[in-house]
Amino acid sequence: MDRELALELVRVTEAAALASSRWMGRGQKNEADEAATNGMRAMFDTVSISGTVVIGEGEMDEAPMLYIGEKVGCATSPEVDVAVDPLEGTNILAKGLPNALSVIAIADRGNLLYAPDMYMDKLAVGPRAAGKVHLDDPIEKTLEIVAKANNKKIEECIVMILDRPRHQELIDGVRRAGARVRLIGDGDVASAIATAFDETGIDICAGIGGAPEGVIAAAALKCMGAEMQARLCPEDDEERRRCKEMGIDDISRILTMDDMVKGDDAIFAATGVTDGEMLKGVRMLGGDMAETDSLVMRAKTGTVRYIKTAHRLSRKTKVIFGSGKVL
Repeated sequence: MDRELALELVRVTEAAALASSRWMGRGQKNEADEAATNGMRAMFDTVSISGTVVIGEGEMDEAPMLYIGEKVGCATSPEVDVAVDPLEGTNILAKGLPNALSVIAIADRGNLLYAPDMYMDKLAVGPRAAGKVHLDDPIEKTLEIVAKANNKKIEECIVMILDRPRHQELIDGVRRAGARVRLIGDGDVASAIATAFDETGIDICAGIGGAPEGVIAAAALKCMGAEMQARLCPEDDEERRRCKEMGIDDISRILTMDDMVKGDDAIFAATGVTDGEMLKGVRMLGGDMAETDSLVMRAKTGTVRYIKTAHRLSRKTKVIFGSGKVL
C-alpha cells in the first residue's frame, strides 16, 4: 500500500457522504444507506486496488452491493481486505443528529478480522492509556488508569456509551466513580475513534455494540497508536457456528488490536455526513457546490491528514431523492 492510495480512499468516502447527505433529517434511513452504498460502490471502481470486502453491508443474498466477499477496485494489486460502512449511523442521519460518518478501512489481504454481524463487548482508549487497561477490569479501575494516563482527575473524564438498557450497570459504575457519561443513540465507530483525539474530550468508549464496527474502529485506533480490546458476544448456536466458520475457535477470549487488524499497516478514511466531534458534515453551499471534511490515517507512518474539499455537483454526482441512485 502507498500514500497515494490513502487519498484515493478519501474520494470513496466523500462520494458516499455526498450521496447520503441529501437524506439528512428526512426520516428515511434505508434510502440514505442505499444512496451511500451506491455512491461508494461507484467510486470504488476507480480505485487502484484488488480488494475483497470482509466487512460490508451483509451477505451476498442480503446486500446487492458491497456484500461480504465482493471484489472492489480496478487493479490487480495491491491485494487488500476492505471493511466499509458507507453510512455509519443511519438512524443518526435520518434524525439529523451528530456524528454520522462514511468510513473505510483497508489492510493487506488476510489482515482484517472477518467479524460476524453480531454483538461485541468493546473497550477503547487513547494512545496514552494504550497497553494499560484490561477489558475485564471494573470500569472504576479503568477510569483510575485512564485518568492518570491522560493527566486528568476522574471527575474530568468522559465515558461514551451506547444508550441501551444492557448498559445500565456500566453507566452506574461510571457515575459511582465520579466520572461523566455521554450517552449516544448510535455511532459505534465514531465514539471509539473519539478517544484518540484530545479535542473531543472523550477518554473511554465502553460497552456492547456491533462487531463489524469494532473492527473498523480498531483499524483507525491502530493508526493512532490507541487501543481497543474486545470479545464477541454470540447470542445463539447459529452465531457461535458463524464465529467458528470465520476462524474464531475460542469465542470467550479477548481480541487484541493485532487479532482484529494484523500486521504493521492499515489505512482508515472517514468523511463527515453530519457534524460531529472530529469532522463537520456535508455543507450544501448553493450553486451546485458542496463542501466535505474528511480525515485519512495510516498505521505504518502514523500520519493523520485532514482534508477539506469543495465539490462541484455535476449531473454524475447528483442523487435522485426517490431512488437513492447515483446518476
